[in-house]
Amino acid sequence: LPVLFKEELKDEEAQEGASATLRCELTKGAPVQWKIGPKVLKASDKYEMRQSGSTAELVIRDLEVKDS
Repeated sequence: LPVLFKEELKDEEAQEGASATLRCELTKGAPVQWKIGPKVLKASDKYEMRQSGSTAELVIRDLEVKDS
């Protein structure tokens, strides 16, 4: 069976310079690739990706307008 979103991303609001955590839940565990537009995000001081089973999270630090 294909992997589907059980819980999709929700809009988050935060102030510039703050951090935001985006979370989604899948119907089963599978690798998740995070993107902003066509750009694939890589783990760095700014982006932290976490995954536990079927739940994936992206933490974006030091938010800027371009992160929206």
